[in-house]
Order: sequence, then structure tokens, then C-alpha cells
Amino acid sequence: MVYIKVIKEHFGLFEENDVWQWTLINDHGMKMCVLNYGAIVTSIETKDKFGEFANISLGFSNLEDYLAYSPYFGATLGPVAGRITKGQFSLDGKKIQLTQNEGANHRHGGKLNFSKKLWDVSVEKGLDQIVMTFEYCWVNGENGYPGNIDAKMTYTLNNKNEWLIDYEAKSDQSTIYNPSNHIYFNLSGEVGSTILRHQLWINSDRFLPIDEESLPIGEKRSVENIIFDLRAGREVAEITQSQDQQVKLVGAGLDHAFILKHENGRPDAVLFDPKSGRRLEMETESDAVLVYTANSLDGSFEMDGRAVPKYAGITMETQGLVDAINHDGFGDIVLRPEKPFTSRTAFRFTVES
Repeated sequence: MVYIKVIKEHFGLFEENDVWQWTLINDHGMKMCVLNYGAIVTSIETKDKFGEFANISLGFSNLEDYLAYSPYFGATLGPVAGRITKGQFSLDGKKIQLTQNEGANHRHGGKLNFSKKLWDVSVEKGLDQIVMTFEYCWVNGENGYPGNIDAKMTYTLNNKNEWLIDYEAKSDQSTIYNPSNHIYFNLSGEVGSTILRHQLWINSDRFLPIDEESLPIGEKRSVENIIFDLRAGREVAEITQSQDQQVKLVGAGLDHAFILKHENGRPDAVLFDPKSGRRLEMETESDAVLVYTANSLDGSFEMDGRAVPKYAGITMETQGLVDAINHDGFGDIVLRPEKPFTSRTAFRFTVES
């Protein structure tokens, strides 16, 4: 029996401030390593069908690599995840201009977004779970966002082998808020391998088609009779090899938001690796999940001494619809003083023999 515990270690210095790594371990030996820098999850270790533990997420073992490369491995995105067209939107009759950090567009909250901040952290250990609480005060006007935003998250690792993310926020002015986590999963646990043989299932009958700048075109397109129909599951390789124009547009893969059906008793998405037997179920209160198959990774940097190839991991970024503030019918991502933001996402790790 492994008893639930927490280990805290020094990870490095960021602008002369200490960066710490917490290792959370549940009774089954499942481990999560987390930084106060970016609220980054550096690794998640789970068992395969043979009882062997391995890291099933992409991450680095030192701070220097996180500072040198920006694939957002395991990082918190925000205040708004995804892209905002030209960094512009109108709110209560006022036109707002955010910083532009991807061409003319705003991405993941701007250049110095949540993933580049040092969060205040507290850890509480219970009988059957560990709860890490992260807090950060986003200052009015930072990256163009109106309002002082008090951002809060908790990561919970419990004895059900679940990782729960609870997002909370309040603001003293009306603003927009749509955070996410950019964790990349590779259930094989093999550094340098790809997720092409993983099977992906998403309970969604519509997705958001995008343009050449990866911005939504404003349409909610049916997945019926196209490669984006993942309701019965597909091998990832089948998707990447598709000649569908939307797949080709992002470098032969996915970088698309799927609108979730949220049917009771069914997960919103499932990822399965037949070789290791590892299975990941995702459930969320968010309207959508953005799935990205790491199409832009190219082996130009290493992780644990191995080059990180194209398709090295796959994300499940739970969030409101991308660029929702600029599209009718895309949902409400406005955060108002009188109505705090809350949302939960659960990742559940199991094994099939």
C-alpha cells in the first residue's frame, strides 16, 4: 500500500523567484508533478495493463526547457484560451483591443498569459485526496483585458485515479474569461513515441471549422459522414491521413473545437492506447473540447534525451467555444462582477487488459 502523500522540491528560479514542484501521490501509486510556474503539470504517472508505471503526459524535467520552448506542455491558459480575431471584441458598447501575440490575433491570453505567471499555491492533504489551490491576481489592463481578475483553480488528485480541475474567477469589471489546460497526453508512456495508434472517441455531433489562421469561420458544422465524426471512435492515424481540407489546413491533424453533447452517464471524450491498455475518460462542464494532435512539433527539441516528434501527444483543452465573444450563438464567455465564473473538468485514468 502506498499512502497518499505530497513531496515539495525546488525546481529553479524565474526572475529571481523560486519555482517549486509538488509531487502528489495517491494510494494506488499514481503521481502528478505540478509547478507554481504556470500551474504546469510536468508529469502524470499511471499504471499500464502489466502494472508498470510511466509518465503519460509531455513535460520537461527542468525549468530552462519550459522557458526556452513554448508548446504549452501541461500549462494553464488564460484569461482566454484559444484565439481572438485581431485581438478585438465589443463589450457593453465599448471596443476592446487586446495584445496581438500570434500575427494580428490574440492567443491564449497574450504573450505573458497564465502559463507564464507564478501562482500562489497551497496544498491540503485529506484521507483520500490531495487538493492544490492556485491563485493569481490579473491586473486591470494587463494584455488589454478590462478588470482586476481574481483567478483561482484547484487540482485534485484522488484515490479514484482522477485529476479534477476546478476553475473559479471573479472580476471588478465586466471582462471575458475562458481558461483551459494545455495538457498533452501520450498513454503509451514511451518518450519519443506518437499517439497515432491511440483511439479517440468524442461525444460530439458538431465541430468548429477554421480558416488559414486557425480562427473559427462562425459555422457549427455537422460531423455526419466526415472524418470529424468520432462518436464511434477512430484511430488517430486515420484522422491524420485524411484528405479532408480541415485536417490538411492544420498540418495533417486536429486543432479543432468539438461541441460536446453532455449526455448523462457517458464521458465527453475517451482516449485509449491498445498497446499499454491505458484508458482516459474526460468529463467537463465546458461547452467544448479543443483537440490538438501536436501537428507543429518537429523534433527540434528533446524531452528526457529523446527528440519530441510530430504527433508526440494529444490535447483535450476543455473550454467555451473559441472566439465566442465575436460570434453569435457561440455562447457567453463574459465574466461580470455580479456573477463569478466556475467550471470543472475531470480526467479519469483506468486500465483495460
